[in-house]
Amino acid sequence: MKKRYLIAALIILSITSLFIGVKDITPLDLFKLSDDKVQIMLESRIPRLVSIIIAGVSMSIAGLIMQQLTRNKFVSPTTAGTMDSARFGILVSLMVFMSASPLVKMLIAFLFALLGTYIFMKILDQVKYKDAIFIPLVGLMFGGIINSITTFFAYKNDLIQNMASWLQGDFSMIIQGQYELIYLSIPLVIIAYLYANKFTVAGMGEEIAVNLGLKYKQVVNIGLSLVAMITAVVILTAGVIPFLGLIIPNIVTIYQGDNLKNSLSHTALLGAVFILACDILGRIIIYPYEIPIGLTVGVIGSAIFIYLLMRRKAYA
Repeated sequence: MKKRYLIAALIILSITSLFIGVKDITPLDLFKLSDDKVQIMLESRIPRLVSIIIAGVSMSIAGLIMQQLTRNKFVSPTTAGTMDSARFGILVSLMVFMSASPLVKMLIAFLFALLGTYIFMKILDQVKYKDAIFIPLVGLMFGGIINSITTFFAYKNDLIQNMASWLQGDFSMIIQGQYELIYLSIPLVIIAYLYANKFTVAGMGEEIAVNLGLKYKQVVNIGLSLVAMITAVVILTAGVIPFLGLIIPNIVTIYQGDNLKNSLSHTALLGAVFILACDILGRIIIYPYEIPIGLTVGVIGSAIFIYLLMRRKAYA
């Protein structure tokens, strides 16, 4: 899969996304846009497109980092309890800091996501049976426990509907003034690129990394912090988008190899193309209504995940 094909697909899908919606706007209208169409483009469709691309890029790279550090192709924010921990952090912010700003909520979600990820990594250290399939199953069980705790407190404080509606992966409510927080993912992705070679060495294992002169624990901590921050930002902005950080790095690794720096650009592009395609599909299936992106990505992503599990001997 050539990078130029991914760039071309991203451009085509981005243009298509701008002209899909209840309000009929065609490319020819760009030469004579009325005030209401200009408002729709600037306040709704362009912010939506930007947030979709950034979310796809950042979550895919977060999954790639996690897979590299854990040396397991089936680990991601979805299967390591990171997303569930971030959801729990958001619930705590709603319960304790009701009038908190989005930035405060993001910091609380980040701390919980980081803590949950560290606990998962500690569980991995204690697990002796490190089968490629067993590790993500442990992560799913761990995430299920956190999700159960979150649901319990949400019911107890009458916040379950608020949590369900707010955290469901959905870009339909993205408008100007409600998506800018996702820009924080851009410097995080840049940092991931700068540390790519170190993440690759860390993925060889602690003993080899230390012998090569790498500060292993420091690099792992930086990688997990990046994953937690990206997850918190995306969940607060667009909600939970499952399996994105799992399937995209696997697909790229199949044809690109395990060198993280070489895979980053392909992972970012494919992640953006995949989530854009899912978003467009969700908007046209039951037009003029739309299916939330969390549902379309979840259905397609779970199908690909099952396929990868069945082909684990070839690709894991």
